[in-house]
Amino acid sequence: MDRRSFILAAPVALLGCVSVGGTAGPPAAEPMFRVGDRWVYNCADGFRVPVAWIETHEVIAMDATGITVRVIGRGGVNFERIELLSSPGVVKIGAVYDPDETRNFDPPMERFRFPITPSTQWSQNLRNLNPSNQLMSNIGRFVRVGGYETVNAPAGTFNAITMRTLMSVDDNNPFRWPTQCNYMTWWAEDAGNVVRMTKYATYRERGDGIDGIDIRAQNTTIELASSSRAHA
Repeated sequence: MDRRSFILAAPVALLGCVSVGGTAGPPAAEPMFRVGDRWVYNCADGFRVPVAWIETHEVIAMDATGITVRVIGRGGVNFERIELLSSPGVVKIGAVYDPDETRNFDPPMERFRFPITPSTQWSQNLRNLNPSNQLMSNIGRFVRVGGYETVNAPAGTFNAITMRTLMSVDDNNPFRWPTQCNYMTWWAEDAGNVVRMTKYATYRERGDGIDGIDIRAQNTTIELASSSRAHA
């Protein structure tokens, strides 16, 4: 198997065993974003001693280029980045793995496919050119939608639709094979955004052969702490 085939086959090989819970319900409609919309999340990542931070997402502009969202992290992780969305679910510039990364997606990434409909699925192969080293990253994403679950978050209790994302992220690391990600997302119409997310990821070292073991790379929990929506 060549390198690119390995990258893209990893999520596909797992599709037969993908499970997503929840009860039946109607499709979740696309939210209407406005400048000033704001969501604040409590985030933690790690295994023995998790690192915690507060992450704020705020819509700061809407024009012909798309929806501009400023994301700020403060605490154990500190960063500031800008995301550009062509619509509330489609990301042209943004993050897919680390919270402090910025990627230009080719084609734009379907983070959510609205209306989010139970028992549907979609997949994409994405590319991202790293301007610092001119190396091309390859990302394979598969998303399966489940049903509705009751989610308790610091911001309140929500009826949220579930999604599982399997993803292979290749960043041209000479010492590692692509990172394999298994994410769960709960999205609620009442909040107009994600209300909870868990992110688990592993990778293997190159050269270990069949004796290689999965090395844990990510164990993240994200919960909505508060939100405010701008008035029309």
